[in-house]
Amino acid sequence: MIDLDLLLAWGATFHNLDKGQVLFCEDDPAHFYYQVVEGRIKMCNCNEEGKEFIQGMFEAGESFGEPPLFDGGVYPASAEADEASVVIRLRKENFLQLLKENFDIHFGFTQTLARRLRFKSLISKEISSYGPMHRVSTLLQEYKRSKGIADNELLKIELTRQQIADMTGLRVETVIRSIRELERNGHLKIERGKVYC
Repeated sequence: MIDLDLLLAWGATFHNLDKGQVLFCEDDPAHFYYQVVEGRIKMCNCNEEGKEFIQGMFEAGESFGEPPLFDGGVYPASAEADEASVVIRLRKENFLQLLKENFDIHFGFTQTLARRLRFKSLISKEISSYGPMHRVSTLLQEYKRSKGIADNELLKIELTRQQIADMTGLRVETVIRSIRELERNGHLKIERGKVYC
């Protein structure tokens, strides 16, 4: 999202994370802007029983955890490395000043936050109003759209069945059944256990 050289010029630093390493926890105060350089970061919440709900998955070039930088609140979810990852972080004060001095970057954040808000609204509607197959189909279509892939092209879905379940509020067994049904109906393709949408 933001050029790495520009971030470094503003004082950003790189941080290596092992798979499963937590970067920040839900309800922590926000002190840094984070952007993925390599790997993948997931933001999630856990309930009292340990059930995880994935709020988002962020890959190279994507930033995450920005809302509390703007509203002064705490992180609404925890962030952890879904695989070995490298992130770059910039102190909150430097990040906000960078935005004030770079309108194009600020506008890009406005667009990104609007897309994420639209996605959250869509997923909330899916969870509250539709059955499992519709939820899974909508999530996969949004995942494909977020990667800029045309409707007539196939994309290998880089999410596990468990991650899809954690993003839709379903059980993994229900996701597996829904994916099989979507394949039978011709809405997606399964090849060697991998889902293509």
